[in-house]
Amino acid sequence: MKLIVGGSTGFVATEIIRQALSNPAVTSIIALGRRETPVPPNAGPGADETKLKSVLLNDFENYSDATKKELAGADACIWTLAVTPSKYKSFPWDDVVKVCRTYTAKALETMSQLPRGDATKPFRFIYVSGVNSERDQSKKPLILGDYCLMRGAVETLVLDYATQSNGTVEACIAKPGVINAPGHTRPLWQKGFYALIGLPNIQVTEIAASLLDQAINGVREKDTLSNEDMVVMGQRVLAEREQEKAGVVDN
Repeated sequence: MKLIVGGSTGFVATEIIRQALSNPAVTSIIALGRRETPVPPNAGPGADETKLKSVLLNDFENYSDATKKELAGADACIWTLAVTPSKYKSFPWDDVVKVCRTYTAKALETMSQLPRGDATKPFRFIYVSGVNSERDQSKKPLILGDYCLMRGAVETLVLDYATQSNGTVEACIAKPGVINAPGHTRPLWQKGFYALIGLPNIQVTEIAASLLDQAINGVREKDTLSNEDMVVMGQRVLAEREQEKAGVVDN
């Protein structure tokens, strides 16, 4: 399977790539970003670094023919590119909307129309959103209201595109809460704020494992994954990998 990781130098994307390098089901990884994407640290002894190719894109509203050629043949994309809730006030609102909505729409449209190795299977687009994103535009959240409505509208855009594709696109929305990892620290005020509003937690290894599972095996039970869905799925997938490694060692 050829996998595209959009926003490839980010926190979650780096872990997705790290795990994909060791996953035999993934034969090629296109790391799409504005900066060169290095091989993640601690890739592991089973990692095949030759699977990774960094593709630079300076303008996410315009995909050159050369870029399209690199993306062609992909079976799935995990799209992590966005302005996060903790940083969105640092940018003009129009820029936040452009990164979160316009770039996502353009990526989905462009990638889904490229030729694939097996055209009988749908192109899988996994969109990483957030736990408090609201699709119902009449229900503005009290906290980060405009931002949550905007991210919810993007979720609807992605799902509607898949529905209208006549089976050529399969979409999944991931709605994680606070994503943690060993050594990944946050300011005390941010930790307190997240605790105050009751955001659920997930480990970066868990969300990466669950998103990879969706990209490889397809969207099965539901097209929207809650934080708890991904915790359960991620822990199961990670446990299965450990069992597979142990089986190889025992043999």
